Amino acid sequence: MQFEKARDRAEQLRNELNYHSHKYYVEDSPEIEDYEYDMLQRELAAIEKEYPELITPDSPTQRVGGSAEGMFEPVVHAVPLESLQDAFGIEEVRAFDSRIKAMFPDAEYVVEPKIDGLSVALEYENGVFVRGSTRGDGNVGEDVTANLRTVNSIPLRLKKDVTIEVRGEVYMPKAVFASLVEEQEQNGEKAFKNPRNAAAGSLRQKNPKITASRSLDIFVFNIQRYEGTEITGHKQSIDFLKSLGFKTIPFYNKFSGIDGVVSELERIGILRPTLPFDIDGAVIKTDSFAQRAEIGSTAKFPRWALAFKYPPEEKETTVVDIEVAVGRTGVLTPTAVFEPVLLAGSTVSRATLHNQDFIDEKDIRLGDRVVIRKAGDIIPEVIKVVSHAENSVKFSLPSVCPSCSAAVIREEGEAAVRCVNPECPAQLLRNLIHFCSRDAMDIEGMGDAVLEKLVSNGLLSRPSEIYTLKKEDFMTLEGFKDKSSENLVAAIENSKKNDLANLVFALGIRHVGQKAGKLLAEHFGSMEKIMNADITQLTEIEGFGGIMAKSVADFFALEQSRREIEALSAYGVNMLSLKEKIDNRFEGKVFVLTGTLPTYSRNEASEIIEKFGGKTASSVSKKTSYVLAGEEAGSKLVKAQSLGVTIIDEEEFNRMIK
Repeated sequence: MQFEKARDRAEQLRNELNYHSHKYYVEDSPEIEDYEYDMLQRELAAIEKEYPELITPDSPTQRVGGSAEGMFEPVVHAVPLESLQDAFGIEEVRAFDSRIKAMFPDAEYVVEPKIDGLSVALEYENGVFVRGSTRGDGNVGEDVTANLRTVNSIPLRLKKDVTIEVRGEVYMPKAVFASLVEEQEQNGEKAFKNPRNAAAGSLRQKNPKITASRSLDIFVFNIQRYEGTEITGHKQSIDFLKSLGFKTIPFYNKFSGIDGVVSELERIGILRPTLPFDIDGAVIKTDSFAQRAEIGSTAKFPRWALAFKYPPEEKETTVVDIEVAVGRTGVLTPTAVFEPVLLAGSTVSRATLHNQDFIDEKDIRLGDRVVIRKAGDIIPEVIKVVSHAENSVKFSLPSVCPSCSAAVIREEGEAAVRCVNPECPAQLLRNLIHFCSRDAMDIEGMGDAVLEKLVSNGLLSRPSEIYTLKKEDFMTLEGFKDKSSENLVAAIENSKKNDLANLVFALGIRHVGQKAGKLLAEHFGSMEKIMNADITQLTEIEGFGGIMAKSVADFFALEQSRREIEALSAYGVNMLSLKEKIDNRFEGKVFVLTGTLPTYSRNEASEIIEKFGGKTASSVSKKTSYVLAGEEAGSKLVKAQSLGVTIIDEEEFNRMIK
């Protein structure tokens, strides 16, 4: 495609995609199918790949970029992001009104829900999103631009070419929060306490792709800076923000009298349990900007606004059972079953008890009278024990897995009790999904839905059985025809040739990630040697700690693990390291990669370094030989300079590998 034609088509695609993104994520009224949107985005990505100079900051392809090493730099807010004074009773609300009306008898108020999330500032120049930052202490926040780009409801280009800074609240929808907590519980991870913590933790990820996977959203509710002068009040400002393409606070009503404000507070309180997002109160703001300027602020809060907080609802009930389930990662999760109660708008009868430490701390037993509430108005939780039943005994998690009866373990420093039997039925689907994933055996087409069908049809009970599947097996599944079945069989056959490092990672050994899998494969060279290595031999590997070593030794000590390896070998899966070294010019050298390189991805550069006998590390230290730095290199570059580590760019790197 000629450059001029590509430039015009890219502009057209950007406009179309931004329009449809707004219809889908902000207005909730999509006009095209997801597939059509994906095809438009793919076409734009292809043009930008051919002509990188056509990439613009407002391109939808830039929503998830590279790493966020340059993030979290301090941002001084030109206009402070003030916090609000809290009120916990209607008397305080009326007292606030009296103070305002003493100065301005004609004052009007806007009441809106107070979203429970993370406050951010978004800056636009000539309509294009240029920077986003957290509130921080109100005066200084952190630059989280790369991660904010992943929030689909944040427009990358406004409908008008204005220069403006706005304030919004990034939040996690209730449904997303509930799913995330369930996943964390099953993985034996510490779960987020509430949607606000979840939103904050997700927004401050070093990898924007993790942020993107968390399905964050935003409501914009304030103008911080604007070059125009036509906006005179708060309600008018939100209407204006909506016209620019922002997803604004969902409802905001204006009142001239305090009785109307109080009624609105009561209405929002009733609505609260039914909203798809969490709120921790409602905000009352003086509408007129001119009046606000005269009312002023204290050292901490604006005097013209108030945050009304709703008290959490708590109920008492009786624990009738404690069930123990096995999650996809083998974690035993206890759940209290109690007499049903109506709580925050819905009937609840179950609450997770997290782990043995949580149970011991609160001394929860069968028959207890307990107080429960909903964390973030969403997930039921046990707050405290009111009384024990007569003759009750302390509750302990079982010593064997409820699913497969294998002995369970609790590793040092962990709260979770875990079943490590690789053949445990409760963990089967998760193990299969991991085994087939891109960084593991990379079996193209063998996704979650296909594996779920194979398991439910009784065609798979362990990863090794993947290599027994035939075309006819896939033909029995709904939606499969000759070609798709043949393609999957070919992909399975092709995966047998993978490097040993892929297979080690695919086995899903606790604490052994992709990099550790490579270390094992390169150090020992064969699966047999890895299986027979003891903890002492494993800890001799540079970068391999005691916890990883014990986990590997424990995994291969299991009879089930050895049987699975034997089966995989019998089906022709490669058991040797195929690592090809060109020469040893980087022997003993440690490289750290930072920033975006002009032509290499990080994986590509790392593979080149390893082929010349070198190693890569994730952090800079005195042991670092070189820092390979690209554009937007962040804190690693600064640390390298302070330690006197040699810094090279891609051009110098290419000279070194010639």
